[in-house]
Amino acid sequence: MLSHKTKYALKALLYLAQQEEGHIAKTIEIAEEANIPKKFLEQILLELKRGHFVSSKQGKLGGYYLIKSKNTITLSDIHRLFDGAIALLPCASLNFYEPCHDCQTEDECLLRLGLITIREKTLAAMEGITIASLIKK
Repeated sequence: MLSHKTKYALKALLYLAQQEEGHIAKTIEIAEEANIPKKFLEQILLELKRGHFVSSKQGKLGGYYLIKSKNTITLSDIHRLFDGAIALLPCASLNFYEPCHDCQTEDECLLRLGLITIREKTLAAMEGITIASLIKK
């Protein structure tokens, strides 16, 4: 399940991706148009900035804009930034792997093998969905 933070990050990115080239959107504009609480959005935008998805301009005419192409930002990128691993258990994770302490032989763990299959299918689906593809739908 996506956290509210991830959902709001995606909504903010979708809003920014639909703006004209060169448009710099104020936080209040994004919050109102994407229906995101402003205080929460400010935190999200800072994390998106640290993740190199957006940048900002200071001052009266300042705000946020995309720096990564909407064609390359995937659901998996944003999920990992805000929610971490896509796998349901750390032993089945690619980027957040940790061994299970209650398994004797990880290679023979049927639960792990099943969760790796789920992770692979989920990851493939999430990597196939970009911000641009969501806008086109």
